[in-house]
Amino acid sequence: MSLIEVWEATSANPYYPLISKDAQFSVGFTLLLSAIILTGLFGLNRSLLNIPLLGVPASLAIAFGSVFMICAVGVYV
Repeated sequence: MSLIEVWEATSANPYYPLISKDAQFSVGFTLLLSAIILTGLFGLNRSLLNIPLLGVPASLAIAFGSVFMICAVGVYV
């Protein structure tokens, strides 16, 4: 297939993101708030067992929440 044929074939199927632009702020805020809570709990109860239970979800929530908040305010990464 040529590039023009691929372009025309994909024009019939537009891309819709899983989380819409209107919901990015609330999703990002929720993720960052939960990350702060999980980080606080991890700081209070540091043990080897709490690393996968609290530390990993807290770091993932901070990472994804930061990206969603950056995109929600209009700075695209």
